[in-house]
Formats: sequence, C-alpha cells, structure tokens
Amino acid sequence: MDLVLDPKTTALVLIDLQQGIVAREAAPHSSADVVKRSVELANAFRRGTGMVVLVRVLFNEVLLHPVDQSFPRGTPPPNAMEFVPEVGVQPSDVVIEKRQWGAFYGTQLDQVLRRRGIKTIVIGGIATNIGVESTAREAFDRGYQMVFAEDAMSSIGAEAHEFAVKTIFPLMGRVRSVDEIVKALG
Repeated sequence: MDLVLDPKTTALVLIDLQQGIVAREAAPHSSADVVKRSVELANAFRRGTGMVVLVRVLFNEVLLHPVDQSFPRGTPPPNAMEFVPEVGVQPSDVVIEKRQWGAFYGTQLDQVLRRRGIKTIVIGGIATNIGVESTAREAFDRGYQMVFAEDAMSSIGAEAHEFAVKTIFPLMGRVRSVDEIVKALG
C-alpha cells in the first residue's frame, strides 16, 4: 500500500535522541545511524512546514519502582539530557520533557498535537521497544494514525527491535523506511 502523508496533519515525533541515550550501544541500527536518519526525517518535515516534536526523558525525575531487572546504571555524562547536536533543534520544533517511558503521560504532547490538527504521527528514536513503543501505544489509544520509521529507531538488542517492528507495530499502523516516508511527504 502506497503511503501518502499530509504535512499539515502529520507530525514527526522523535524519542530520546539525547546524549545519555545515544551514547549507549543500539541494535540492529547503530545510534549514529538512527540519529542520521532521524535528522533526515526532521529536515524533510521542516522543509514541508511539518511539525517536529523532540522528546527527551528527564533522568533525574524518572520514577523508579522495584523491578526484577534494572537498566544498566552508571554515572551519566553531565550533558545526558541534552539532545545530540546533530538533531539541530530549531525554534519551530516542539520539545517535550517526559518522566516516564511514554511521551504522553504527564506532558502536554496530546494538547499540542490536537491544537495543530495533527491526525498522523511518524515516530522514531531510541529505544524501539521502550520509549518508542510506549509512546506509540499511547498515541494509538488516543486515536492517532501511526507510521513507524523502522530504520530511524533501534533498541538495546536486535531481537527486541525486531519483535516490536514485526509483531506490535503492524497492528497499530504502517511500518516504513525513512526513504518511503520522505517520499510520502511529497
């Protein structure tokens, strides 16, 4: 099925492309490749007057529960919450700061999208099966159409990425490459 996107009603939402996350290893796509493809998408949206939303997690405010397996900890770099410079945050971009895995809970993301008439979300970022999937589930539950930029996202392991991309995301929307999405923007 051909993909056609209306830049006026479509937003790009990029999850956690910040120093403390991009510095970690990712698979099946390297963090550097995810950033490169995400920037390509952001530039395509900006050229077409589309909406770009950059989401970052505030590490120092994340609620920690007792869990069976925790994320590898360590001392985050001093700039851990800053977006990587390649993202090139623009004045027209919307920056959302989250405190959980998903970008909707406790933020103004839904209100910002609805006020701009957004119906479709193109999503990417790190990690596929954590922040990206949580945000996508929240968006799907709120009635947004979803497009997943498969090669502009990655995870802490290839298996986790592949499971989400092949099993979960096709049930919520359309999974496409960055090239296909850029072409669909016209």
